[in-house]
Parts: sequence; C-alpha cells; structure tokens
Amino acid sequence: MGPLEAVGEENQTDEMKMELFTKLYLPRYTTPLSELALDPKPELKDSTTLVEVQIILIFAYCSIILLGVIGNSLVIHVIIKFKSMRTVTNFFIANLAVADLLVNTLCLPFTLVYTLLGEWKLGPVLCHLVPYAQALAVHVSTVTLTVIALDRHRCIVYHLESKISKRISFLIIGVAWAVSALLASPLAIFREYSLIEIIPDFKIVVCSEKWPGEGQLNYGTIYSVSMLLIQYVLPLAVISYAYTRIWTKLRNHVSPGAGNDHYHHRRQKTTKMLVCVVVVFAVSWLPFHTFQLVSDIDSQVLDLKEYKLIYTVF
Repeated sequence: MGPLEAVGEENQTDEMKMELFTKLYLPRYTTPLSELALDPKPELKDSTTLVEVQIILIFAYCSIILLGVIGNSLVIHVIIKFKSMRTVTNFFIANLAVADLLVNTLCLPFTLVYTLLGEWKLGPVLCHLVPYAQALAVHVSTVTLTVIALDRHRCIVYHLESKISKRISFLIIGVAWAVSALLASPLAIFREYSLIEIIPDFKIVVCSEKWPGEGQLNYGTIYSVSMLLIQYVLPLAVISYAYTRIWTKLRNHVSPGAGNDHYHHRRQKTTKMLVCVVVVFAVSWLPFHTFQLVSDIDSQVLDLKEYKLIYTVF
C-alpha cells in the first residue's frame, strides 16, 4: 500500500473529500484551508519536497540502482561465460541476480520519480506493473533462497552430492517464477488508477490498492498477513533451520586429509556467503513487512508526510 492509498472511491461526496483532505493532506500545506480553493498551487511543506531531502534520495537511489545493475549483471555474465561456473547452486544465484535486476530497473526508478513528483504521473500501465514487479521479484528471491538452503543442507549435513541436475534446476526456477507470478497477481488486479478531486479545482492522480470487502472483512489486510507468513516468516524459518544445521555440522567436522580440507573450505566459504545473503534479506525486508502490515490494519497510524518518507526509505 503506497502513501496515497488511503484515498477512497471516486464517487465520494464533497463533504467526504473535504474531510479526507483535512485528515491526510492538511499537514502538508501552509496555505489556510479556507484559501485552498482560490490557490491553484498550495505551498507544500512535505519533507520529501525539500531540496536537501530530494538530493539525498536521488543520490541514494541512483547509487543503489547503479551498483545493483552492475553487480548483478556481472554475476550473470560470469556464470554464463565460464563453463566451470555453471553449477546448480550458481544457476540459483543467477536467478537471484535476475530478480534483483528487475527491482533495480523497474521498481526503484519509478518509486523515486513518484516520491519526487508527489503524485502518480506515470500512467495506468505502470500503476499496475510496478507493484506487481516488485512483489514478483521478492517472491522469486525468497523461493530461490529457500531452495538453495535446502539443497546445501542435504549435501553438507547428510554428505550427499546434489542430485539436482541442471535440467531440474531450470525447472525449479521456472516453477518459482510461475508460483511467484500467481502470488503477486492480486497487486496488479486489485489496483485503481484515478483522478481524485480533493476540493474544487484541486485534483491529484492516485494509484492505489482497491480491495473488495469492507469493515472487518478486509481482503487487503488478509492478503498482507498471508504474504507476511508465506513470503517472509515461513521461508525465513526454513532457511534459518537449514543453515543452523549446516553451521553445526561444519563446526564439528574433522577432515581426514588435505584434499578434503580444501573441499571443506570451499563449502564453508559458499555457505558463509549464502548465510550473509539470507541475513541481509531478513533484515532488509522486516521493516517493510512490518510497515506494510501496520498501514493496512490502521491507515491513520502515520500522517501522510511520515508515511511517504518512510515508505520511500523502506
């Protein structure tokens, strides 16, 4: 749910619109409410409109996008170019890189533009596509990290060489994308692109979630809770268990020879790298999921200025 998604239906009465504006938008303006109808361009005091804040956001987003595109492209290039790198685990790592590229090229740039403009001016297609692409990429990453952890667990803890062939790994990757596309689809379906007239002669373009159900039966909240469990809690529990078992096994392992020591060292290095990826994933997405759930349950928890800035940072 984005910062403008607390906006209601298009057929609201003028009284409802005025109440909505008073609750959500008044903190952003220095112009008195009685003069807004006469002022075509009210003065904004949203913190994200400050030049200093915009410079920081632009620098941070551009740095993340640039590093993400270069880093993930290099990972994919190396795995494709060098035959020795075309292992099952590396195919899964390449899949993670593809998902991350999707976020860096499609989601982050438009999120930044939306924040700087203050309303959605990117059209109806991107209104449906951007949130869907972000959810798709996160689902794919989660499934892939879980598969890698389970494969490493089986190989290291039970001393079994991976029986996943390259063909099977591609099949798993395909299934991961298909399932992820299905899980993310509600964010593309239950979405509305509309022009809302807050007060006479003052309109904003809104890209918001529009879920069926009202009152206690709020499908948006149900979806958020379900995704929190499916996309975050359950995979994180499985991954944490797998790597805890692997760490315990490696710590207690005694290699009988130099050759095995080298092989054991390679396994340790790979496992440590993957654990770091999982930790970063868990820490990075926890604030977002928490913020998303809280805002779905109670859209009045944060005023618009705080909502917009925190949403952009997360």
